This record gives sequence, structure tokens and C-alpha cells, in this order.
Amino acid sequence: MYQKVINTFYRIPRSKMREITRFGGYLSYLKLKQSKKQMIEKSTDLPPMRSFESGLPIYFLTGKKYLYQTLFCIRSLFKVSQEKFCIYLIDDGSFDEKFISQVNKQLPGAIIVDSATIAKNIDSKLPHEEYPAIRNKRKIYPHLKKLTDIHTLSNNDQWKLVLDSDMLFWSNPKQMIDWLKAPEKPLYMLDSQRSYGYSIELMESLCNDQVPDLVNVGLIGLASQSINWNDIEKWIVRLEEAEGTSYYLEQALSAMLINSKSSLILPKKDYIVYPSSEEIINNQGILHHYVDLSKKEYFNTEWQKVFI
Repeated sequence: MYQKVINTFYRIPRSKMREITRFGGYLSYLKLKQSKKQMIEKSTDLPPMRSFESGLPIYFLTGKKYLYQTLFCIRSLFKVSQEKFCIYLIDDGSFDEKFISQVNKQLPGAIIVDSATIAKNIDSKLPHEEYPAIRNKRKIYPHLKKLTDIHTLSNNDQWKLVLDSDMLFWSNPKQMIDWLKAPEKPLYMLDSQRSYGYSIELMESLCNDQVPDLVNVGLIGLASQSINWNDIEKWIVRLEEAEGTSYYLEQALSAMLINSKSSLILPKKDYIVYPSSEEIINNQGILHHYVDLSKKEYFNTEWQKVFI
């Protein structure tokens, strides 16, 4: 009870005030929240975007809280590319009839992978008695679902390109599309700074290989058959035993999976994580991944350019 009082009247308000300050003060933060609300409302007015079963496959882990971002990301891609895509929407656990109805209207032909299908796949390929760390972590750490829920799909021998929703395309992503047409090695974009949550020394000692620097999983292509789930199980346990829990665990695990394998690394100047205000204003690069403070421009101005 005492802890709950402290959280309610001290820790939560203090955390919120820090967030407000980081985004420029109360008025600036209020504008951001209002712009986000408008983006959510306008997402339902986006025109239908057809997904083709024979198209280039792209996977999104999404749900009711994030569908509006997913729709704008897809809309931005469709505006800059003439390719046909097959869009997979992976249930984060929140899909319902209203969600599915909106998807069928705005993303006709999209492949919806619901929680029942995912649960069946997980039970079959990652049984709890063999993978307790993965199964328990998945319950409390949704980011892990980008690995477990997508790479245990029945077409698990395929390469899969997974995109985060909080991104917008500004010109034709030729390198990404070329990879989709003939994937041969892992694909990823570079982070603005190393964000693994764990020391490189620990990560490399566990995977017995060199870990690449600056892997960002906002856009990442992996071969499902190359994922060694026994390694993932072991790594989760040993990482957390040695250095605690981390918000970036999934990114660290992905970097360890890639390790020293030959990879296609997307140019940092074109596929930009945490774009600066100048890069945003001038629409520099091909793709912007709006993390941290760049979400201010994302909500205030950038989605509106896609909506037009």
C-alpha cells in the first residue's frame, strides 16, 4: 500500500514531468498530444491500400494502440514505390472484430495472424517445458514477440522483413526492395547510437562471436530457419543474470543472432534512426524512424505530409 502511494503521488508524476520537460514544456507537450490524437482520427480516412498475396512480404507486429501508425507507415511506402506488397499483421494480443473490420476496409488482402494462430505456433515450436525463459519473458516483454510470434509462423523457412510502425518512407527504398526480391543474408538499419542494454563483452562471450555495432531492429530481415531458439533461451537467462533486465533485450538478441554473419547494412544517411530537425524539415534520406524526441515532429507535422 505504501509503495502504491509513493508511485501515485511521487514517482509517476515526477516521470511525467520529466517527459513534459524533455519535449519542450507543457504547451509543446500538449500540442504533441493533440497532434497525436488528430493522427489517430485521420488514420481512418486513409484510402484503401491493397495487399497482394503474391507481393513482397512485409511483417508488422501491431494492435489497436498502434494500427494508426502501421497504416501511415504502409501509406508512405505505397506512395513512393510501385511494387506490390503482401502485408502481414501479427496480433500483439489486442485484435478484435472492430480492428479486423478496419483492416479489411483499409488494407484489403492483408494477412491477419491472430492470437489463436500464434499461440498454436508457440506451443508447437517453443513448448514451455523446453523454453521457460522465452515463454515467461514473452508474457511481460512484448518486444520479444517480434522474434517469437513472427519467426514461428508456419512459413518458417522463409526470410522475413519486419518493420516497426513508427516510421515513414520519403522516397523509393530500392535497397530494401532488392533484398525482398532476393534475400540471401540478414538486413538491418543502423542505430543512432548503440542501444543493446548489455555490454558488448557479455554479448560476445555468450554467442562466441563478434557482435555488430549499432543494429537497429526498426527494419530487420532475418531467416526464420537460422534462429537457434536454444541459444535465445540461454542468452535471455544469462544476460539478465549478469546485467539485469533491459528494454533493448530484443535488439541485443537480434544483434547476437546476426553476429559476424555477412549482412546487408542499409546506408545510415538514407535509412535514418532518430532524424534531426534538419533532416526532417528537408525530408533527407529514404526512411525516418521516429524514436525519442523525433516523435515531436512525427506527430506534429510528418504524418500530415503522408496524408495528403
